[in-house]
Parts: sequence; structure tokens; C-alpha cells
Amino acid sequence: MHASRPHVLPALLALCCLSLLALLSAMSAPAAETAGEWKALFDGTSLDAWTCKPGGWTIEDGAVALQPKGGYLWSKERFGDFVLDLEFKVDSGTNSGIFIRTDRTNDPVQTGIEVQVFDSHGKPTGNKHMCGAIYDCLSPSANPMKPAGEWNHMVITCQANVIRIVLNETPIIDMDLDQWTTPNQNPDGSKNKFKTAYKDMPRAGHIGFQDHGKPVWYRNIRIRPL
Repeated sequence: MHASRPHVLPALLALCCLSLLALLSAMSAPAAETAGEWKALFDGTSLDAWTCKPGGWTIEDGAVALQPKGGYLWSKERFGDFVLDLEFKVDSGTNSGIFIRTDRTNDPVQTGIEVQVFDSHGKPTGNKHMCGAIYDCLSPSANPMKPAGEWNHMVITCQANVIRIVLNETPIIDMDLDQWTTPNQNPDGSKNKFKTAYKDMPRAGHIGFQDHGKPVWYRNIRIRPL
């Protein structure tokens, strides 16, 4: 039994050398981009990922704030399938929106999809214009919106024809764009203002924050491609 040990030791040394070479090779190889990593679009310090008219949006206490007649704030990049995670705050009476998959920023209403941002705390559901609605198309199933002046947490997930929205940890929208087959009409027969059936809307585009004349703030904006 003892006579076999001299043969075992060289084998173990060879195995250790091979393992070490594999480890060093992995460490020296360039890191590949991992799909699905979170990317900060706004970290409270810089608007480098965005475009707007000068002074239209400013940074206040780690949040990006709309200024009077500030215009829209648009992401420089385009996104198709993604999870968008952010916080927002409204003033009393604020009516605004988050645009997703916007093809032409000079015509966001007809070439993008608007998620309503609205001071709708305490209001009954069933309204296609309340906070979290897909504007003019689909009302949220619940209204967890906080009072004006408090921060809200929203997660928007877009994947192919499906849009899901969670507001303050409550799922409120589960939309299948392919059910919107007719221009200016929703699946329930009610009218909307869009000249293109939502099943035919662009499936990729810019993310934008609307200027609708009332104060609105956003912070901790990040995105994860799907």
C-alpha cells in the first residue's frame, strides 16, 4: 500500500498546477458584459445620461426637479425591454407623466407610452388618468399613491408586448399591448387619443419625464435591461 504513494504526489501537484493556471487565465481574461445588470440613470449628482433645455431640470437634495417651463427631460439612450425603478414626488395638483419607449421626442404623445404621474391620493380607482395609469388606455387596479409631498416608489417592467407597473409595492398594471388592436380605441370599446393602435407602437425608445406645468421630482432612477 505504501509503495503507491510516490505516484500519487506528482498527480496531485499536476492537478494543483492546472487549477492554478485555469484561475489565472480567468482572472486575466477581459470581463464580459453581463446582461441584466442594473445601471444608474440618475444617482443624485449628475444628469449626464439625460438631455433637456438648459436649466429646465435641476438637482435639488439628490433629486432631479422640474423648473418652470422646463420642458421634458429625456434619456439619451433608447431602451426596449427593461425594468425601470425610481422614486417620485408630486406637489398638490401635479399632473405629469413618465414616457417609455418613445420613438420621437418631438412627438411623445403619439410615439411613446405614458405612465401617468398624478396627485391622486385617496381617489377611487377606475380612472385612466390617475397615477399609475397607462394614460387614456388602462386604469390601475389599485390606488396606493401617497399624499402630495411624500416619496413614491414605482417599478415599470416592459417585456415585448407586456407592461407591468408596481406602485409602492402594490401591483397596479398588467397590460398586454397586443389587445390594443384599433387606433383611438381600447379593448373595452372606450376611446383613446392615440392614432396608432398600441400593439403597433414602437417597442423601443427614450424614457422621458413630462413637463405639464406643475412641480415634480424624481430620484434613485435605475434601469435593468431584459
